[in-house]
Amino acid sequence: MGTVLMYITLAALLVVVLALVYYLVGIIAALRAAGRNLQQLAGGLEAIAGHTRPLPEKLRTIHGALGQLRDGLLAVDGHLAAVARLLGR
Repeated sequence: MGTVLMYITLAALLVVVLALVYYLVGIIAALRAAGRNLQQLAGGLEAIAGHTRPLPEKLRTIHGALGQLRDGLLAVDGHLAAVARLLGR
C-alpha cells in the first residue's frame, strides 16, 4: 500500500511540475513578444519626437501671423462698426 501511495504522489508531483513548466514557458513567450512590441513602440516614439522637433519654431511663426491677422480683423471690425453707426443701424 505504501508503494502505491508513493507512486500516486510522484505522479501528482510530476503533473504539477509539468503544468508549472508549461505555464512558465508560455509566460516567457508572452514576455518576449511584449519586449519586441515595446521596442517597436519606443522606435515609433523616437521617430515622432524627431518629426515634432521643429514644431515650436513653426508655431511661433504661425502665432505671429495669427496675431497680425487678429489685429487686421479688429481694425476691419472697428471700421464696420463706424459705418453701421453712420448708417444708423
